[in-house]
Amino acid sequence: MEYKIKTEERYTVFTLQEENFNSLIAPDVKSELVLLADKDVKNLIMDLSEVKYVDSSGLSAILTADRLWKKIGSFVLAGAGQPAVKKLMEISRLDTILIMVPTVSEAIDYIFMEDIERELNGDDSE
Repeated sequence: MEYKIKTEERYTVFTLQEENFNSLIAPDVKSELVLLADKDVKNLIMDLSEVKYVDSSGLSAILTADRLWKKIGSFVLAGAGQPAVKKLMEISRLDTILIMVPTVSEAIDYIFMEDIERELNGDDSE
């Protein structure tokens, strides 16, 4: 499995560098996500801009990330714009559950807004 992790102060970007997000790599992705959650990564951006196909195992890994980060901070799915990926997200109705944005840049903006809102509401646990 090819991937890249970029960690900044307020967020981490997990970029999957595979065309197929399927049952062959989904277990490894889930393991990596659990490790990131255990390292206290507060906000996660999953970048799927290089992914052209996602199967049910890939969807399960994405939902795992969403579930893990609901307890920690924010999870944003970026770059899920390839036609097959976008269609699967719509068919599975995940586009109504997940925070999905077209680019990593927009995901970063979303994370910053969420952090500011948490700070204003006194929900920041730092």
